Amino acid sequence: MPELPDVVVYLDAIERDIVGKQIQRIDVRGLAVLKSYDPPLGETHGKVVTGTRRLGKRLVFELEDDLFLVIHLMIAGRLFLKEPDAKPGRDGLILIRFDDASLLLREVAKKKRARVWLHRGEEAMLDEHDRGGAEPLEIDRATFAERLTAENRTLKRGLTNPRTFSGIGNAYSDEILLHAKLSPVKRTQQLSEEEIDRLYDATQSTLQAWLDRMREETADGWPTKVTAFRPEMVVHGKFREPCAVCGTEVQRISYAANEVNYCPGCQTGGKILADRSLSRLLKDDWPKTVEEMEGFR
Repeated sequence: MPELPDVVVYLDAIERDIVGKQIQRIDVRGLAVLKSYDPPLGETHGKVVTGTRRLGKRLVFELEDDLFLVIHLMIAGRLFLKEPDAKPGRDGLILIRFDDASLLLREVAKKKRARVWLHRGEEAMLDEHDRGGAEPLEIDRATFAERLTAENRTLKRGLTNPRTFSGIGNAYSDEILLHAKLSPVKRTQQLSEEEIDRLYDATQSTLQAWLDRMREETADGWPTKVTAFRPEMVVHGKFREPCAVCGTEVQRISYAANEVNYCPGCQTGGKILADRSLSRLLKDDWPKTVEEMEGFR
């Protein structure tokens, strides 16, 4: 699922290539993708895109007349800039047409999870989509600690809860916890001040490093390598591969629709996290579905 660095790079491209253009029409091929009906999507026709922003992992298009088009790519949704007369293709869900270009939302997956909403008014849009999570690259250490320890959750859930922090998901939380040298199942309210320092620094440095890397890769184009499994990652998606830091075989915890990758050598003192008490912990602390993870109402 695209997370903070991926979504920001999409916003960079939208700001450069889409903002200021007038929507001619929006073609909807996958009707299930549209999750709002009032105002109707036809009200976007003839409206200029005046700005854009990110809410968690959602992309927001600000339009004339106080309209807001919101897109959540979920796991497999991706955006592509196409020619003005482009066809949606087999996996195309929505095609936003402008005079000189089209923006295609495509989802190559059996289960279509990507979602699109149109709202009238900023208040209505924020009420539906703002989960209240703090921006991890914009907060100071004190705010980070306050948010993190407000509830006694596992570190994995503490980082990925959209009501705690905005835009951190499964992939980058694995990498953050590796660099902080902390167990994914340690409780947030059990952290020492020094461990909070490490986690704050790792969150800032990991997200910023990946954002810089993606901006360099994308340059003046559109993102083409939006994936949660990148070869440069140390632990995420590296089950049974040697940790690039210490060489220990990377392990994983799976529960329902979620998976954690971690290095026993770097994070748990060599302990493999697999027992009945861990299963009970995950049942209580982790969401069972992707939709629950994202905090949909």
